[in-house]
Amino acid sequence: MVLDLTATSVDLTRAICDIPSVSGDEKPLADAIEAALRPFAHLEVIRHGNTIVARTDLGRAQRVAIAGHIDTVPINGNVPTKDVEIDGVPHLWGRGTVDMKAGAAVQLKLAAELSDPAIDITWMWYDNEEVEASKNGLGLLAAVRPDLFEADFAILGEPSNGEVEGGCNGTLRALVRTHGVRAHAARAWIGENAIHRAAPILTRLAEYRAQEVEVEGLVYRESLSAVRIVGGVAGNVIPDACEIEVNYRFAPSKTAAEAEEHIRTVLAGFEVEVTDAAEGARPGLDAPIAQQFVTAVGAEPRPKYGWTDVARFSALGIPAVNYGPGDPHLAHHDEERVPLAQIDAVERGLRAWLSAR
Repeated sequence: MVLDLTATSVDLTRAICDIPSVSGDEKPLADAIEAALRPFAHLEVIRHGNTIVARTDLGRAQRVAIAGHIDTVPINGNVPTKDVEIDGVPHLWGRGTVDMKAGAAVQLKLAAELSDPAIDITWMWYDNEEVEASKNGLGLLAAVRPDLFEADFAILGEPSNGEVEGGCNGTLRALVRTHGVRAHAARAWIGENAIHRAAPILTRLAEYRAQEVEVEGLVYRESLSAVRIVGGVAGNVIPDACEIEVNYRFAPSKTAAEAEEHIRTVLAGFEVEVTDAAEGARPGLDAPIAQQFVTAVGAEPRPKYGWTDVARFSALGIPAVNYGPGDPHLAHHDEERVPLAQIDAVERGLRAWLSAR
């Protein structure tokens, strides 16, 4: 699998989307990216697992890290890609076009062509972003090569409709359990139905009203939702256990500990086990380099509602934003598609900022 980095960003998007790379199966695409970047003398190329780093070392006064994940959620009949028109607008359709191979393609194009940027650049393409945090290629790289994360600013190529989205919400998952006593369904009064006991949990979640929280001038919308429910033994047995998984998306002004305290308050009286939590990231738009970037690309900053790896950079004290082609509402959608014009626009925006002197 050979990638031609002289191709347009649109054609590169098409090429890397047509190399399947569902989380855990990124090696063929990582191999192709590494092979494509190795010939460029202005880049030091480093590989760790299926994460590829390419960096300039020109002695510039500042450095930016620009990262994008190369994995996708599972394919569902939407590879290979195809060109489509939506309301007369040309799009590229297929898995990964939005989340987030269009952004990764723009980064590949610019990494190859910007041999004399105004600031030093650390480009990163990493694996396993769409699965549990313990497998995340960016996190695994940070654990063994923290020196590669030294930067004054970071950009994640996550889909943002070609706009700048500052920071991100945090995310927390928890299991809420109820217990009962098994019995024959014909004599239901002998048992205690754990599924029935879960009804107040669902009522509280259905009646929950999301908060809107302003953080450094951006308004983040929170949410608390049931995302999975498990219970039942057989068609003639009163169930003795029920489990509801909830997901809380919380504003970056909260810590994960504060988020946990909040859901325990909302679900007081029930057994709650937190299974996963990731801090959010404050916008970071007060840094001069961030302001220069926003001005250069002509964007109006917005909040990022979903969690992204900007949080990893933020935890290191590096201001970070999301900037990439594609509508976030179409991420993971079976009709995932990106306007071709957005791919070109993001490439122009990044190129102009990275080249400005």
